[in-house]
Order: sequence, then structure tokens, then C-alpha cells
Amino acid sequence: MQYTNLGRTALKVSRLCLGTMNFGPHTSEPDSYAIMDKALDLGINFFDTANVYGWKKGEGITEQIIGRWWDQGGNRRDKVVIATKVYGDMGDWPNTSRLSALHIKKACEDSLRRLKTDYIDIYQMHHVYRDAPWDEIWQAMDLLVQQGKVLYVGSSNFAGWHITQANEAAKRRNTLGLVSEQSIYHLMRRDIEREVIPVCAAYGLGIIPWSPLGGGLLGGVLQKQSEGRRSSEGMQKSVEEHREKLEKWEGFCAEIGEKPADVALAWMLQNPVITAPIIGPRTLDQLEGSLRTLEINLTEEHNAKINEIFPGYRTAPEDYSW
Repeated sequence: MQYTNLGRTALKVSRLCLGTMNFGPHTSEPDSYAIMDKALDLGINFFDTANVYGWKKGEGITEQIIGRWWDQGGNRRDKVVIATKVYGDMGDWPNTSRLSALHIKKACEDSLRRLKTDYIDIYQMHHVYRDAPWDEIWQAMDLLVQQGKVLYVGSSNFAGWHITQANEAAKRRNTLGLVSEQSIYHLMRRDIEREVIPVCAAYGLGIIPWSPLGGGLLGGVLQKQSEGRRSSEGMQKSVEEHREKLEKWEGFCAEIGEKPADVALAWMLQNPVITAPIIGPRTLDQLEGSLRTLEINLTEEHNAKINEIFPGYRTAPEDYSW
């Protein structure tokens, strides 16, 4: 396994992040335990979750599964850098969602209880909340840090100017501010190349891409259309919409003798601002197969061909100024 610093921090995390969103709804608890054990065996020390995962309001099912897995011992908790999130609706009363100081405090305490731990390594704002002043948010987050309940604070689904606002407000308070941003990013959706990636580079945030395979479209979907969710109506519609590009993509990967999923992740990992794409395996085979991506070195010629298939963006303001 390869490791890197999370943004400008000294925290070392694996170049692949284990996503746990499937744990509970799609992957049974025993299978979830097996996947997490195997992840540690493979050297993956970075796990991502959220208080809303499990998709039963207020229950935090996925966090509970992780907590019970840690409870089995073997220093599991000490080996894992855990990132969870706050924002989603966890109840039916007015202050059981979003980013008020009250909800941040309560949500953190609830996540700690479900996870059966006394600290969260990276506490991420799942979305931006435009009604909350940054001073209110940072007052709540800074207090959690002072209490030792949170070590680092990250964002998710933020625009570039949100990251700027957040870190400038933190600077005025003489606190560390955001150290990571979790964004959707893959070859077919490269919007963050305009402003989010540049601002993360400028402020020293590590980027944790979610859906790095485009929901499966970049993982060899044309070869596996009859398998699992690839046969769903929504997936079939997406395949037909992007068929021409996907045919070129899978043909290119076949030419270089690599699996499409591995190449898609390897392309992403070339960028030093990218900390670790989130992989969400539902089986042990899917997890083990992901490690091949760390061995792939793409040449300038390979990258040129990839950019022909999936054109990206220049950084702002050059991308749209004239």
C-alpha cells in the first residue's frame, strides 16, 4: 500500500479510501466486517462514512456497524483513520439537521456513541449550509477540537468559493480550518478542475473523490451490462447516452492491457492534490482488485488519449476568461 499526507497535515492515509455506504443496505454486517478486516490486511487505513448512511433516519446504521467491528478488538480502532459527516436529517425536529452549532454538537456526540470511539479523525461537513455564519460553524468545530472529540475538519460538496470563505474565516480565528474536500470527480465529470482543485491546492486541502468510477460507468460497464446494478433501467439509460465514449474508453484500456476501473483510478491518483479516491466494494473480490491501480503508470501518450475521450477543463479563470 502507498500512503500520503492528507493535504497540508502530517496525517498519513492510504492512497485508497474504503467507502462504507454499502454497509447495511447492500452488504450484510458479517460481510462488512470481512471487507474491513481485509482492508486492514491490505494496508488501507482510511475509511469514510456518514451519520446518514444506512438510510434509516436518525439510526446511523453504517456507523453502528463500524463501531461493533471496532469492538471486536485487535486494535482495529487505532489502525483506522475514520472520516464521518454531519449535515443530513437525523430527526423530525427543527435542529436535527444542517450546520447550526447545536446540531454540530449533538450530531458529533451521536456519531461518537454509534462508532464506539472517543474521537473522530476527520469530521466533514456533508454539504454547505448558507444560513449558518462561518463564525458559528467554526466556534462549534473548534470547541470539538479543543475537547479532543474531533482532530481535523473537512468539507464535502463545496464550491471553490465556499472553501475560500471557510478557510479565511478560520484564519481570522487562528485555527487550522479545512484540511480536506470530498467532491464527486471522475473522467466523465471533471467540473472541479476549474476551481475546486486549484483552491484546494492553494489552501493545502487534500481531495477525496467520491464516485471515482462514475457509478460503475467507467468500470467496464459494456462488458458487464447483464450484472448487478448495471442492468438497472437508470444504468442502461446512462450507458446508451455515453456509449460512444465508453466504447473508446474500454477499447483504450484493452489496448494497454488494464481493467477500466484500475485505469480510471490511476488517472486520478496522478494529481498530487488527490489524496485518495473512495472505493465502495460490496465484495472481497472487488476490494482486492482495486490494488492493481497503484501499480499503473500512465504515460503522456496515455493521458493524451484519455483526454481525447474525456476532455477536461483548464483552471479558473483561464477556463472561461478571454
